[in-house]
Amino acid sequence: MEVGIKHETANCRAVADVLSRVGDKWTVYVVGLLSDGPMRFNEIRRAVGGISQRMLTLTLRGLERDGLVTRTVYPTIPPRVDYELTELGRTLICILAPLGQWAIENRETVEKARTRFDAQGGGSQANAEKSGLKRRLPSLWRSS
Repeated sequence: MEVGIKHETANCRAVADVLSRVGDKWTVYVVGLLSDGPMRFNEIRRAVGGISQRMLTLTLRGLERDGLVTRTVYPTIPPRVDYELTELGRTLICILAPLGQWAIENRETVEKARTRFDAQGGGSQANAEKSGLKRRLPSLWRSS
């Protein structure tokens, strides 16, 4: 299958760089939540569940640095800060939504494959990963 990208070192680095941001543990959750509109820091933190304040701060800063999220500070007491997807961030939803749907549709098949692999002595890390996947999905990826 041809994907239309030349396999040159510069292209591979660019793809790897972007995928390292998009593929990190928390980015998909945060982008999915923000796809419903602007949210405040603590709203995001409560909705994601299990993320530390520091890790959410780092994730949001990284998304802001990459131009995927904007941070708006309102001059109120206490200050109000909203996070929102940029136009570029919204284009990411077009890619993440089908990926999320694929994950939902194939979850059972993947879990069966993991069970077979683990039963054959393939590794114990899968159980640790599985227990960490019980977070609430953003509405973007909830089953109908």
